[in-house]
Amino acid sequence: MRIKENLSELKKQFKRQDCLLVAVSKTKPVEDIQEAYDAGMRHFGENKAQELVDKQPQLPNDIRWHMIGHLQRNKVKYIAPFIHLIHGVDSFKLLKEINKQAQKANRVIACLLQVHIAKEESKFGFSEEEILEMIKLPEFAALKNVRIIGLMGMATNTDKEEMVRAEFSGLKKLMDHLNTLDLPNGMALKELSMGMSGDYQIAQEEGSTMVRIGSAIFGKRKYM
Repeated sequence: MRIKENLSELKKQFKRQDCLLVAVSKTKPVEDIQEAYDAGMRHFGENKAQELVDKQPQLPNDIRWHMIGHLQRNKVKYIAPFIHLIHGVDSFKLLKEINKQAQKANRVIACLLQVHIAKEESKFGFSEEEILEMIKLPEFAALKNVRIIGLMGMATNTDKEEMVRAEFSGLKKLMDHLNTLDLPNGMALKELSMGMSGDYQIAQEEGSTMVRIGSAIFGKRKYM
């Protein structure tokens, strides 16, 4: 019952109770995910397509799977039939591939545009300028099998709270700005995916609508 207790404690710490909790289950066994499911969780996040494909058929059908890691274009086809939300769309090429595979699966796939807000070069994502240019493209407006429902960002891995807060605040401002524009059909920005185990409370204070939390639910991760 440890996972159930962890979930209960975690929710008590939330600054916003309406913020969606996505349980990050990467590297965790199916049994742990089932335990979290039995405790009421329905949204789970994985960062590798292969792990997601392996776990999905072993677990209940009403789980809403989130792809939260860097997604390679050649892996989209494996998750397109069932994925609930893709958080890390970081290029137009990837978006076009998601659209293509969604069309084949006869689906419309919800996506978030990942914005590079951190100071670390290792993190992925669009710049503000790249998003503003992309949404003007006729090719972008022609994508009928993807729905852009918000933005995602990962803050710098630092103990400096003011830096993390400024990065999250900047992402919220960008979404607010985009929502003042004449956006193409299929783009309605409501969701802001920001905040993980170490910074989710700051993210919630800055407007996050969904947080991605793993270790606070499942315990420390064991990497192979």
